[in-house]
Amino acid sequence: MSEKDPCRTWGRTPGPPERSALDLEGLRVALVLGTSAGGVGRHVRSVAAGLAGRGARVVVCGPASTEELFGFSGAGARFAEVDLADRPRPARDAKAVARLRSLVRGADVVHAHGLRAGAIAVAACAQVAPGPLRFSRGRTPVVVTLHNAVIAGGRTAAVYGALERVVARGAARVLGVSPDLEERMRSLGARSAGHAIVPAPAPKAPPGPAVRADLRAELGVGDRPLIITVGRLAEQKGLPTLLDAARDWAGRTPPPLVAIVGDGPLEDELRSRIDAEELPVRLLGRRSDVAGLLAASDVAVVPSVWEGQPLIVQEILRAGLPLVATRVGGIPGMVGAAGRAADGSPAGGTGGQLLHGPESEAALLVPSGDAGALERAVSRVLDDPALAARLGSAAAQRSAMLPDEDDAVAQLADLYRELAGPRR
Repeated sequence: MSEKDPCRTWGRTPGPPERSALDLEGLRVALVLGTSAGGVGRHVRSVAAGLAGRGARVVVCGPASTEELFGFSGAGARFAEVDLADRPRPARDAKAVARLRSLVRGADVVHAHGLRAGAIAVAACAQVAPGPLRFSRGRTPVVVTLHNAVIAGGRTAAVYGALERVVARGAARVLGVSPDLEERMRSLGARSAGHAIVPAPAPKAPPGPAVRADLRAELGVGDRPLIITVGRLAEQKGLPTLLDAARDWAGRTPPPLVAIVGDGPLEDELRSRIDAEELPVRLLGRRSDVAGLLAASDVAVVPSVWEGQPLIVQEILRAGLPLVATRVGGIPGMVGAAGRAADGSPAGGTGGQLLHGPESEAALLVPSGDAGALERAVSRVLDDPALAARLGSAAAQRSAMLPDEDDAVAQLADLYRELAGPRR
């Protein structure tokens, strides 16, 4: 797509939409995202496909690597490269603002995913105004979905705090994947903040018993319990706490195996500690057979410092696997009456999550960073087959209550029509 010919941005993609309900016919939507190798990119692709299927003209704007990973062009959207850096870089960001401004000219709605992409989108669509932030709401409405909390200190926290204020004051609507993000935006002056729906992709056929047996044989588990966690090997995921708990599980008979699926910047550090302390933990790296690994496991652990609506929690619930997770971000709302604390007490509210049935209790929740509580909760599940069965059954029931991809697109369709209003 030529930057000198932005009118081509809104050309119709080849072929008619597959869906018959073209309630967004002609609506021009720009979806903006930064670097992504996982959940955000998959969500944007799902949204792009759903919007295009309802007749919208969709352009996805982001780094070239995202098109290579997620194939937005194959989802009924057009793709336009915008060099959104993985961290604040003033010179590159200024070019990204100019590039995006040229591309979204004529859009009815611009929807950015992530804090940095949101700030870039607000700047690209804003009118210059006096004041410390110099941004006011422009003529093209901007929606921003915040998928992550800012977990940083010092100068980095100050920079991201400024970006949060730009988004809060410049976006027509801010959506957060957890109640704390919504409240944060309101506290910073957002006129309208709501709950984002970020569902896991539609499931494939569940793995059969042979898959479970084959994977357990591959891992050499035998009759030992298999504890699994899946996620990027990064600070946010709370993996040092998991290793602390694994040190205590090593004394059980038989000792469980802890399988960590994923890759990331902490891989070498975690491996060194596992080797030095001889922990019963294996790093499996990035795997394409996560559904099979869940089926092969006895309990799943999500020890994160913070999470929004993690896709892996949705996949664990869908698998009917007992779950022990930290009581952070959007997790309590995902597991029903916010699950149960490890001591059996209720653990919070529904977090604004859209449900399709009565509440359930589908997890044991523990405080973030508390290795002792994590160790005890997992041990309870391993020692009590009846508890494990109840948690697994409740998890499967809960997964049917959570919103799906159609719900996410329907929410956005209503929002876009509201914001576009007389522009259409």
